[in-house]
Amino acid sequence: MRVLLVYPIFPKTFWSYEKILDLVDRKVLLPPLGLVTVAAILPQEWEFKLVDRNIRPATEAEWEWADIVIFSAMIVQKQDLLEQIQEAKRRGKLVAVGGPYPTSTPYDVQNVGADFLILDEGEITLPMFVEAIQRGEKSGTFRTSEKPDVTTTPVPRFDLLELNAYDMMSVQFSRGCPFQCEFCDIIVLYGRKPRTKTPEQLLAELDYLYKLGWRRGVFMVDDNFIGNKRNVKLLLKELKVWMEEHQYPFKFDTEASVDLAQDEELLELMVESGFSAVFLGIETPDEDSLQLTKKFQNTRSSLTDAVQTIIKAGLRPMAGFIIGFDGEKAGAGDRIVRFAEQAGIPSTTFAMLQALPNTALWHRLKKEGRLRENTESNINQTTLMNFIPTRPLEELAREYVEAFCALYDPVKYLDRTYRCFLMLGSPKWKAPFKMPSWVELKALLIVVWRQGIVRETRWKFWHHLFSIIKRNPDVFAHYLSVCAHNEHFIEYRQIVRDQIESQLAAYLAQGAEKPYVPVAEKAEAIAS
Repeated sequence: MRVLLVYPIFPKTFWSYEKILDLVDRKVLLPPLGLVTVAAILPQEWEFKLVDRNIRPATEAEWEWADIVIFSAMIVQKQDLLEQIQEAKRRGKLVAVGGPYPTSTPYDVQNVGADFLILDEGEITLPMFVEAIQRGEKSGTFRTSEKPDVTTTPVPRFDLLELNAYDMMSVQFSRGCPFQCEFCDIIVLYGRKPRTKTPEQLLAELDYLYKLGWRRGVFMVDDNFIGNKRNVKLLLKELKVWMEEHQYPFKFDTEASVDLAQDEELLELMVESGFSAVFLGIETPDEDSLQLTKKFQNTRSSLTDAVQTIIKAGLRPMAGFIIGFDGEKAGAGDRIVRFAEQAGIPSTTFAMLQALPNTALWHRLKKEGRLRENTESNINQTTLMNFIPTRPLEELAREYVEAFCALYDPVKYLDRTYRCFLMLGSPKWKAPFKMPSWVELKALLIVVWRQGIVRETRWKFWHHLFSIIKRNPDVFAHYLSVCAHNEHFIEYRQIVRDQIESQLAAYLAQGAEKPYVPVAEKAEAIAS
């Protein structure tokens, strides 16, 4: 069986980083970990080729070679996925589809001709698919309510990737998250009981990457790396030894809940094991909104103090923020900007709230009749809300755009990055010195030219750079790399403005909906 694995195109997003990747001659930030894991689970006597369309399209020879084409996608990749399924069917190929988006909304891929739907988690449903293929079946849907034991998951087929095209590699230690945030689809897809691999499994994956020659960053793509703190600490104690024995070939980033700040031992182990950055789901500094959306873990202590504790331990924070929660008061965008400035968070993903399929939020809004028709339900930053909010949508959208642009004002971004790195704890490890390549030197010179000479940032750039060298020299290289991110955000903030304003104009032309008024408030208004 010859299998062509195809990963659809991501539109431009916060994470696409085209301008930064161009500087270092790379195409994509992260690889399709799901597809290389699928390739490892399927029978190894089958033949595999992988095409990441974010790098290049499939060739005619690859299409011709394939007996079956397997796609995996997230919601944000919807458009290209549906088009590529149709292209495969036009060529007479059997098509199998899986991943988060088809699992959430299988009817979309069925409607464009997908033959096999391999839904939920592949450790259980891929063997069902293989049995169907071996019986000669030409279609089928494979689902399960069970959550697999991920200690059986094999080492992903990283060898199928065009490694030089990626800036970072991906590995996964755990699935699931113990919290109950109303808007989150992770707990719907993977459950609230975090399941972890063994330390030996994870280290075997790192061994394979090391054997393949990988020597750059690795993203632990867990939805909440510290969901099972006991098991994470067991991993980190072994990872720390592995990193030392291999002379620190990688640095790690991951995603964690903000209660990481409350565990000093965990913070120390992460830094000692080579972690340098962590994405925090903060969402909003408004406590009422956090309570409403059931993000209770963010209300137990000062969010600013928590973020700065993480910074001082040695982890650069990235943070997710959302605008548009029910009952939210005007000025939420400004409050988010002020919080990011006060806490010293350089990079923040910021989006309007979306009701993702089958989440608790989606079910509640559907019951209340608030889901808007014919809207995109994705996690991009360039999409209007897909439901009727309790504030006028026009007000929310304009507030969002202004706040996004304020966050990524080039001077404010440099100032915020500088304040973060003055606080940032020094790494607890040191990789052997390696001469920078010509590509890296060229990227550095371009950043220095643009930010230190051409743009209005010039005075701040040099002041902050020399101050970091003097006051916190151990973080100098890390600091410069985060300054380079400005290259992406300068362009991306204009993309956000243009696309939101375009959608807003179309929305207003159709006749804006009235904001939703909760039943209790309606009754109160009538009574008064």
